[in-house]
Amino acid sequence: MSQEYDFSKGKRGAIAPVATGKTRITIRLDDEVLRWFRAQVHAAGGGNYQSLINLALREHVKKSAEPLEETLRRILREEFRGEPARLDRVRRKTPMKKTVPRKKTPNR
Repeated sequence: MSQEYDFSKGKRGAIAPVATGKTRITIRLDDEVLRWFRAQVHAAGGGNYQSLINLALREHVKKSAEPLEETLRRILREEFRGEPARLDRVRRKTPMKKTVPRKKTPNR
């Protein structure tokens, strides 16, 4: 180990630059929330729990800004939980059962 180090060209702050479109912040999260995100990353075989938190926040923002039609569809699905087949018919605009036309037979 050297007796003296030259820090005259040293820079303060983070070593890795922050990516474009990203902002470094300090945030306080509940311990359980942080443990859950870390466990998810560990179960997936590795990765970055901060990226997973970012993804979860993006999904929340996306759902919060969903179009009116999607909001109405979601509300209707919640209200008619007992009749899912009926909602499927309305969404597809086709009958649930396909009807096969009967062959015409001469009257006897």
